[in-house]
Amino acid sequence: MQVKPTLNPDVIIVGAGPVGLALAIELGQRNISCVILEKNERVGYAPRAKTTNARTREHFRRWGIAQNLRKASPLGMDYPSNVVFCTRLSGFELMRFENAFYCAPGRNPLYSEHSQWIPQYTVEEVMRSHVSALPSVQMLFNTEVLQVSQQADQVQLVAHTKSNQSTFQLASKFLIGADGSKSKIREEIGAKMEGIHGLSKNFNIVFKAPGLEKAHLLGPAIMYWQVNPDAPGLIGPMDQDKWFFMPTGVPKEAKFDLSSSTELIKKSTGINLPYEVLSSDEWIASRLIATSYQNRRIFLAGDACHLHPPFGGYGMNMGIADAVDLGWKIAANLQGWGGPLLLDSYEIERRQVHDLVMNEAVVNHGVLGNQLWVDGLEDQTIVGAELRKQVGQRIEITKLREFSTLGIILGYRYEHSPVIVDDHQSYPPIDFINYVPSSRPGCLAPHAWMHDGSSLYDHFGMGYTLICFNKDSIYLYEFLQLAQQMGIPFKMISPIEPGISQLYQKQLTIIRPDQHIAWQGDDLPKNPQMLLKHITGQQ
Repeated sequence: MQVKPTLNPDVIIVGAGPVGLALAIELGQRNISCVILEKNERVGYAPRAKTTNARTREHFRRWGIAQNLRKASPLGMDYPSNVVFCTRLSGFELMRFENAFYCAPGRNPLYSEHSQWIPQYTVEEVMRSHVSALPSVQMLFNTEVLQVSQQADQVQLVAHTKSNQSTFQLASKFLIGADGSKSKIREEIGAKMEGIHGLSKNFNIVFKAPGLEKAHLLGPAIMYWQVNPDAPGLIGPMDQDKWFFMPTGVPKEAKFDLSSSTELIKKSTGINLPYEVLSSDEWIASRLIATSYQNRRIFLAGDACHLHPPFGGYGMNMGIADAVDLGWKIAANLQGWGGPLLLDSYEIERRQVHDLVMNEAVVNHGVLGNQLWVDGLEDQTIVGAELRKQVGQRIEITKLREFSTLGIILGYRYEHSPVIVDDHQSYPPIDFINYVPSSRPGCLAPHAWMHDGSSLYDHFGMGYTLICFNKDSIYLYEFLQLAQQMGIPFKMISPIEPGISQLYQKQLTIIRPDQHIAWQGDDLPKNPQMLLKHITGQQ
């Protein structure tokens, strides 16, 4: 039985999806008290996200639950993450991308965790289980926020619990709206969504189809893009018998008819099986971003402040990255070592990433199965074979960047952030496909494997980490003592592996709690206190 919180928490999180849960983990593992309010039960089969990318899984590793997510994989970690373009499941193959999204198990020098094809509802189960074990976090489901107000030193809200029809008040130092595209908290702070609404209309269908994986000759894959004039769309497995189907190019005036959905699947696949529809939902693809992510002590994260087409697997992953960036900064403020500029940096840093990723998602959305169809593509003739070859070549050129995304998910950086020390050099353009590690401020710290089999990331601390290749400086320990006096959590490591020193340009590099680089140099500055105040947002 749910009960209302007995004590006012430091942070209230509205929304218990992956973003809200990530915030609770980031805060809870730092012993920050928080309450999650969720208006629903968070149950169902809605497909939503299915790719947990390498960067997100690195956060799971940092939280200590990457192995739990690995074990929860419904299809098994060795299931091939191929994406197959075909006319239909029963038809011709046009093109395939193997190891899409970098899901293949095994060690890669560029990252500590590979991606994973796993439905969002399973990801949420793993995250909820971990949150439940954090003593400083409480979750309340079936609880809706009615009203929010702010004072100089706190946020107050009124909430309603549906299970017992009771209303209660709650106060906290901060409140975070992770409550999705129809965010109540966004409305409360007066932020608006701007951009392009209605790029396309879409339906998601989740269904059971025992034997479907053996009813075609295209081999195992995580997605099949079906290119035909009858019912083009995406289809793929979610677990052993459960599949998703998303027709593309749906007319904006079309009304979804659940009763005819099984016939639509049969028409699209060309395979006649007793399909059992489990759930369906309708959604509109848009490119929208909030006018503001913050109003004093209230913040927005995830779909509450940015929406884009789901092509490229960025949505849930980008929201979790929001939670990481915001979570450690709020914790730092509450613990007394994070200044006001640290909180201000959240929107400055994340908005530029959102614009980058949203533009990429719109590019991917621009070429769907509907645009790839040409008459004669399914003909069993020499002309038909030549057409399939030509379309396959077009797919390879136009869709590679959608499934080879490492340059985006690891290569984005925080430019012009008030809490990162600028080295006053221009950044090279981001390569959307190829990721080239860089130790420049704002970039993700280059990854490496240690000789003992551990990841370099495993040796970073919960706070800042100083990577040092020259321990002879007499000022290093004075610097660490100064950080301790200022209450800033700091750890120093000195890797001996020669390959690591080649990845970092300078003798000294400061890594933030989120594994992005805050500063680098060959010597400490003459005023180290100023450096520490800069990277913690105190000046």
